[in-house]
Amino acid sequence: MSFRPGHLAENPVPAGIVGALGLGGYQLLADVAGVGAGRLGSQAFLLVAPDPDPSLPDAGTQVALHQSRLRDEREAIAFVQLAAQLGYLRLSGYRLALERSGLRSKVHLVNPATGGIAAVIPDKAPGRLFGGGASPDRLLAGVRSLPPAGRPPDLESPEMLRQALLALALSDESLGGAQAAETADRALELLRGDSSLDPPKALEAAKRAAQ
Repeated sequence: MSFRPGHLAENPVPAGIVGALGLGGYQLLADVAGVGAGRLGSQAFLLVAPDPDPSLPDAGTQVALHQSRLRDEREAIAFVQLAAQLGYLRLSGYRLALERSGLRSKVHLVNPATGGIAAVIPDKAPGRLFGGGASPDRLLAGVRSLPPAGRPPDLESPEMLRQALLALALSDESLGGAQAAETADRALELLRGDSSLDPPKALEAAKRAAQ
């Protein structure tokens, strides 16, 4: 399953949900394979476009893991990294099944090789009184540990390859948002010139070239 680059920018959260949640004018921090991170002041959340289903009406982009008060900027970065990792897993074959929970949605990460649910992203981040068990940091650690779904991203598709590189770059703590996009573009050029490279190696080479 793949989405064109810029899908979330072209398909924002429906106005009714944005208004009800008080998220008008949110900033889109990441947009990879129909998964992104949003920010408005102290609020942060994931944005997820559901897998297309011809038997159902289009539900539009949905909000998950809504956190009303960030503790610090590190948590905002974790939302971007989590969105990038979910986007990368989707490109590798995982499905994202959304379950509506009021105005927000839970996200079930489904491994098509087994049909099992590998991880669940809740609709809201828990409060501090509950220990932050589903915090973006802990969820990120969990999804990073997941095995491949059974096939890598389609490296023959320039759009999918660029999104895979962007997802890997956004997951790199040493790169900011603009740096990640520039590094992904450099890595894409390296891959076009050297077919022996894989995306992670191309990304590392692009980082070294920029130093």
